[in-house]
Parts: sequence; structure tokens; C-alpha cells
Amino acid sequence: MNRTLTGIEGLRVGHWTGRGTGCTVVLAPPEGCLASGAFFGPSPGTREAVLLEPGKRVDRINAVLLSGGSAFGLAAAQGVVRYCAERGWGYPTRVRPVPIVPAAILYDLAPGVDPPGEEAGYAACQVATPDPVERGRVGAGCGATAGKYLDPVPTGVGSALLEEGGERVGALAVPNPVGDIWSPEGVLVAGHGAREALLRSQPGIGHTTLVVVGVEAQIEKSVAYQLAVAAQAALARVIRPSHTPWDGDSVFILSTARRPLVSLAALFVLVQEVVVEAILDAARSAASSG
Repeated sequence: MNRTLTGIEGLRVGHWTGRGTGCTVVLAPPEGCLASGAFFGPSPGTREAVLLEPGKRVDRINAVLLSGGSAFGLAAAQGVVRYCAERGWGYPTRVRPVPIVPAAILYDLAPGVDPPGEEAGYAACQVATPDPVERGRVGAGCGATAGKYLDPVPTGVGSALLEEGGERVGALAVPNPVGDIWSPEGVLVAGHGAREALLRSQPGIGHTTLVVVGVEAQIEKSVAYQLAVAAQAALARVIRPSHTPWDGDSVFILSTARRPLVSLAALFVLVQEVVVEAILDAARSAASSG
């Protein structure tokens, strides 16, 4: 069984991996996904995130792009827009459908590393698949790290899927925090666990965690926003510290609306638990892939 984000029927994931950076696209079904998001920390880098607020008119999106390359990496979203436009996907207007592609970036800039551009975003779409998500040091997770208050420890792309109480929820996460990644049981998974060094550090810019959560339940946009906030709370369970002055954590919620809502309580519990699992998987997958 597919125990990753693409276990949510209708979602596809593709990676473009460069040298030290990359991007990852989550493609919605042709009809799009209802979506919302939450952006914590004072340093997010996003595109079209404002459309995800509950009060905004547009409530369906065609894809989400996660990218390295800091603000330069937002250019990769245009390649996703082009891919969707070629297929006639998008918000209907009197002239033509306009693809809605929110995006978020992390900081992985290094000397000699070229940020993902439009062609990288398009290439990620071309290889997007409903097969289990490739995890580890690929796509947007190619240059992700944790524990950057000392020597950075590689993380990557992680994914998980949980099902309970009649609800199914999947997540894809790319943790790139200044802090460490811990299991809920208190086991250090990625980082240093050096509290005294952390307290003395001045990390500066360059830290964020990117998450896409997929649900199959039919929900309203306001509920999707509440789920995004709940998912942000899950970060604090495994990333310590989280939501610091140097972070710009971004969470997207996508609903394929393929099933009636069974249990709102189960949905909120599963969203938090699957985000925890995806973040831990990102650290473990990176370690196992070298």
C-alpha cells in the first residue's frame, strides 16, 4: 500500500533535483483541490499564499510548488503554471483558465549552486506520478538541513499517510530548521541536541519547514485553514525550537473532496500525527540515503 502523500487519490508528486538544490511539485487532479494554508515565523518566502486565506474568492488550486533557492526558486512556479495551462487547468476566466499555483521556498543557497528556475518546475511536473513519493535528498529536500546552529545535518523530503476513524490523510514535508528534529519520545533524529550551543547561537537567515497535507474529506475552506494551523502546531512536537525569528514555516492543506467528511475530530488528530511522521521520515530518509 502507498503510505505517502500520493496515497491520497488524485495527487501526484514530481521532483527536479539539481546540484545542491531542487524543487518538488504536488499536482492536483484536473478539477483542482480546495486549499488553504498557514505561514508561521517572520521569514516565509511564498507565492500566491494570500489567495489561501479563508476570506479570499479563489478556493481551488491546481498545484503546489516547494523549492530550494530562496526567493530565486519562486521562478520555478512559472514552469508549473505553464504545464497546467497547456492542459487547460485553472481558474475560469472569460479569456482562458488561469492556473493557480501557490509556492513556498527554503534557503539552501551555496556558492556554485544555481536555484531552480522555470524549466526545473516544468520538468518536475513532467515526472509527477501517483506512485509512492521518492524521499530523501531529492527535489526541494536536496539541500535541506537541520541543526544549523552548529554544523548542518542533512534532512530531505519525507512523506507519510495515516488512516483512522474513516479519514485518510497524507503529508509531504521538507524540514530545513535552525533547530533539531526529535521524535515525540525524545530521541534525537537530526541535529546535535546541544542546548547550550543553541542558546548562544545567532543563526541569521536561512531556515524554514515546508509541508503539504492532503485529505480526501469534503471540507470548507475555513476548515482547511484550521487544519493548516493544527499542522503548524505539530511542527513544535518534533522541531525544537520551531517558529523562531529566523524561520518561515509554510503549511498547505489540499482537499480532493473524494469522500464525505466522516469525523472532524479524527481529521484534526490525523493531520497533526501525519505531519510529525513526515518530518521524522525526512530526517531518517536522508540519513539512509547518505
